[in-house]
Amino acid sequence: MPNDRLRDAVLRNGFTPASVAQKIGVDPKTVERWIHQDRIPYPKHRHAIAALLRESESYLWPNALSAERVRQVTRSEVVQIHARRGAVPPETWQRLLDKAERQVGILVYGGLFLPEQNPRWVTTLRKKADSGVQVDILLGDPKGHQIAERGADEGIGSAMASKVYNVLTYYKELRDHDNITINLHDTTLYNSIYRFDDEMLVNTHLYGTPAAYAPVLHLRQLPGGELFDSYVASFNRVASKARPVGPDEW
Repeated sequence: MPNDRLRDAVLRNGFTPASVAQKIGVDPKTVERWIHQDRIPYPKHRHAIAALLRESESYLWPNALSAERVRQVTRSEVVQIHARRGAVPPETWQRLLDKAERQVGILVYGGLFLPEQNPRWVTTLRKKADSGVQVDILLGDPKGHQIAERGADEGIGSAMASKVYNVLTYYKELRDHDNITINLHDTTLYNSIYRFDDEMLVNTHLYGTPAAYAPVLHLRQLPGGELFDSYVASFNRVASKARPVGPDEW
């Protein structure tokens, strides 16, 4: 049976089997067999195709690695664990943003600390978008149930909604850029997610505790790993339910 995931990824990225073959140095008929007969390429070719199509190996070939190997790779995706967000060095945030070449994703309730503590943050986001990087920012809906509940849980009431409006003030200058989306969500966040290409900071949430005092996982995507991709899927699910910022909310 055909590998529909591989075929879709090839077409979606504007390639043909022949152009993929040329890029990775194999015969076009080999690529045809990978697609139409679901043959599994050698590891070096899987790596090259996954990078070319910007998809994970585990998505394109879910049966290529043993369950034990997947577990080993997934553990290796954890670069570092910080006991609290405040322990992440400030230069780490800027370094990850500076390195991004394809996409930046921010999923938070407020995330006010980013533009508030780093005067280069908003300027760098714009420069990245100008260079072709896709920037997706998802903030908590200040009129939504989840922001109200989070504020109550932390004992700060409506201050949580005020934080969202404050951060929108910082991001206002980014709102009309073609490569930047800024939307609002009203979903329960179990983690705040900050993605920079194949690296990610995941700020876990603890009940009744401000995010600044909750642990952070620093992840790096590896071929065959599942942890990074799981958080990407979570980000995308929230994005699918988000709404645009209203003209009266800036």
